[in-house]
Amino acid sequence: MTAPTSADGRTDGTAGTAGTAGTAGTPGTAGTPGTAGTDQLPPVRFAYDAGTWKEIAHLLLNLPVAIFGFTYVFSVVFVSGLLTLTVIGLPMLAACLLGARQLGKLERIRSRALLGVRVDEPTRLPLAKSGGPMQRLWLALKDPVGWRTLLYDFIRLPWGIFTFTLVLTSLFVLWPVLPFIARGLANVDRAMVRGLLSPSDELERRIAELESDRGIVVDTAAADLRRIERDLHDGAQARLVNLAMGLGLAKEKLLEGQADEQVAAMVEEAHGEVKLALQELRDLARGIHPAVLTDRGLDAALSSVASRCTVPVKVTADLPSRPAAAIEGIAYFTVSELLQNISKHSGARSASVDVWRSENRLLIQVRDDGRGGASLEGGSGMRGLAERLGAVDGLFVVDSPAGGPTVVTAELPWRDRTE
Repeated sequence: MTAPTSADGRTDGTAGTAGTAGTAGTPGTAGTPGTAGTDQLPPVRFAYDAGTWKEIAHLLLNLPVAIFGFTYVFSVVFVSGLLTLTVIGLPMLAACLLGARQLGKLERIRSRALLGVRVDEPTRLPLAKSGGPMQRLWLALKDPVGWRTLLYDFIRLPWGIFTFTLVLTSLFVLWPVLPFIARGLANVDRAMVRGLLSPSDELERRIAELESDRGIVVDTAAADLRRIERDLHDGAQARLVNLAMGLGLAKEKLLEGQADEQVAAMVEEAHGEVKLALQELRDLARGIHPAVLTDRGLDAALSSVASRCTVPVKVTADLPSRPAAAIEGIAYFTVSELLQNISKHSGARSASVDVWRSENRLLIQVRDDGRGGASLEGGSGMRGLAERLGAVDGLFVVDSPAGGPTVVTAELPWRDRTE
């Protein structure tokens, strides 16, 4: 027997099924049968949870902590500032900055515990490696971490008074909205901690690099002076001494009336010593700064040094203008050292040198078809070149697989010539 149909054409059984959409077990689906019943409101939770109470505690502690920090800054810095006219003023200010570092450390611990702010600790000052007392004093006086901590403690007093007053009042008057107030004030505290108490990693890294580069430049200059002194002492100076002795003996024989073949041989030998001494002085001057580099630029200087290489070298220089003299000199000596290595160690049949400018960088690429195997760890020459280029913000990359070819790329900052 079939079920009776309703006026709209549906069977009674179907209507009954539709009516089950609003059963007591599933009230959320009564009005929107199908998929709409899956959208539910978030669960109700208590506004004063553990995180909110930590933020409130941090804001209430702001006042005593700010009073202590402001008193420290005002008293110690003020007293040390007045005493700068005396001997103990600057050491006292340096000690104040070191103490400020400890205050910043305590504040970072408090923020980490109550606000959940993860701030790394700044790098410790290398006082033990800074030389004498004056160097350590100057390092402490220019410490950016200490000065930023003093600024943090100085500006916290009015903020601490404001947050303490507002939160304490809200506990009794505005307690329904206190969690929102606490969250907003705590976010300002988080921003202060991150902005003033975070380590300036990039700045500190850059300072460390510059200090290292300065040491490399000083060591390189000292090594060059020792080389020049050694070359003068063992080369031209020794030959000039022999020349003076030979001419002195020839002079004595001439005064004695012995104008014979022996005197002529002495003069001839002295003449040879003069020519050798002049050649050594030219080579030494070329090693310090070649005249062709000063007069005609990098293209001509590289062509000159390539002509003395035992391997045929093709030089290509595409420079719209001449770089600064210091950059030009470093580029010349880099290529000169690389071509010497090719002559001595590569076993190559040909080589090439390409120099060009790309935006604000001077690029150098030296290739050879030798046996390869060159590396920065293989000897002090390559490593010295890398350190010298690094001292002026340059790069030095060696690609030399076993069997060759070898490609050395050097990059230098471009600075326009001012002369």
